[in-house]
Amino acid sequence: MRIGVNTLFLVPGDVGGTEIYLRETLKAMAALADGDTLVLFTNCENDSLLRADLAAFSQVEFHQIPCRAAARPLRILAEQFLLPFAARKARADVLWSPGYTAPALSFSPQAVTVCDMQYKSHPEDMRWLERLTLDALVRTACRRCQAVLTISEFSRQEVIRYGFAAAEKVQATLLGVQQDFARNQLPPDKIGQILRKLCVRQPFLLCVAHSYPHKNIDKLIETFALLQEAVPHQLVLVGKGRRGEEAVRKSLLKITQPERVLRLSGLTEQELRTLYQAADLFVLPSTYEGFGLPVIEALLAGLPTVTVRAASLPEVGGEAAFYVDAPQPELLAAKIKEMLQLSAEERSRRAEQGRAWAGAFTWERTAAQTLRILRKIAEEKR
Repeated sequence: MRIGVNTLFLVPGDVGGTEIYLRETLKAMAALADGDTLVLFTNCENDSLLRADLAAFSQVEFHQIPCRAAARPLRILAEQFLLPFAARKARADVLWSPGYTAPALSFSPQAVTVCDMQYKSHPEDMRWLERLTLDALVRTACRRCQAVLTISEFSRQEVIRYGFAAAEKVQATLLGVQQDFARNQLPPDKIGQILRKLCVRQPFLLCVAHSYPHKNIDKLIETFALLQEAVPHQLVLVGKGRRGEEAVRKSLLKITQPERVLRLSGLTEQELRTLYQAADLFVLPSTYEGFGLPVIEALLAGLPTVTVRAASLPEVGGEAAFYVDAPQPELLAAKIKEMLQLSAEERSRRAEQGRAWAGAFTWERTAAQTLRILRKIAEEKR
């Protein structure tokens, strides 16, 4: 079977967890694609990256479409008008679009992945024109495609609740986690060298999230303002500035020792893994996640993890994570204090519990479920 994959949405380094989802699933799919060929439709920005990712696999073809995903209107036009004919020319038996949108016209059966309904639940995260355009494209994709994939049961229920597709059409394919996030991958001197390069001082608290309003980075900073006299830690925030930056700036004014808050972005994979391995505690105060990949990464690293009992986060963190009912600074501060006071024995026990839970989330499982769905809808159309 020739499995087409629409990667036109991907701007490397810009789409966060969706990039990890695509790249890791593709590598696992290529390893599992027994007798099948993956036919990737790439753009000008991601073609070389995906070729490097999949260089070891002979059963992968690349067809670059002349568009740049960073120019979103042009990318949408290329997806709607160039991709269908490119897929037909490449003899794709099925076309999978992992980035929310898909061509309205297709000469083969299609599946689309809708990772979440963030723009519906948190409209403040996007400009109104972007929101309306995305809504029209996602609704069209869900209507035209034979299968709609989501990355958690929570997101599956969101797609159904908002009326984008009937329940029998929507299937959850949970994400995986790279095993390199486990502890003890680097010697202590190498970890120290990377931390010094990043200006990170131990001990520190870690949060990995872009500053969208629903991520509540401003509330985490306010939490740190309550804690700064009681704990010696630095607060390390990894992520790009987004539409919640104004609230973040206001919260930083409440910190009497602003040098103890460090913001980082553009890290290498090794640098990010090192932060997980060296932190004392991970905190994600988000109230909306389609999956919440940083939570599972932190748990695999053996980090005590504090998050909010909201959206997909209880599904992803299970009993291995610690929860607050709302991202209120007082609640977060109390839970963080509780976690930092764990005995060494209890911390070790919880770390093993977290690793065991997170270890069940594999990209091989994600890829196998995705392949099964794609093969099924292709066979049904024959």
